[in-house]
Amino acid sequence: MSDTTITATPGGYEVVIKREFNATKDKVFEAYNDPELFVQWIGPSALTTKIDSWDAVPGGKWRYVSKDSDGNEYGFHGYYHDIVENERIVQTFEFEGMPGRASLNAVKFEENNGKTMVTSVAVFENQEDRDGMLSSGMERGVNQGYDRLTALLEK
Repeated sequence: MSDTTITATPGGYEVVIKREFNATKDKVFEAYNDPELFVQWIGPSALTTKIDSWDAVPGGKWRYVSKDSDGNEYGFHGYYHDIVENERIVQTFEFEGMPGRASLNAVKFEENNGKTMVTSVAVFENQEDRDGMLSSGMERGVNQGYDRLTALLEK
């Protein structure tokens, strides 16, 4: 069972995702920022992920592709706007299956007694784009990915 909360207020344009991890924020931040670790946990557990580009600096771009067992590929890309080590990452995010519907995502890392709360806020241009992302399987991918991140952090 997941300890992730995903909140999308009716009529709103944002999705707020929260999860507490039993690890220090430097370890959680590293799992978000190191491409070799990132591919081990991002997205649904049935998919494998490959990094196409990863330039984790303000103005840098990123792209990864997740692949299922039938060979179907799901691409995602965006640009970094701000990165403050162990504190936050601000970036755009676009699922290539819904082109032109990017969100601006801010991920914050807050540590308390050796545990880290990750709060991710994704703001969309309109409610239709937000609801389209929610209906695309995002919740399943977030929950399974965070469960995989929990297991990775335990190693």
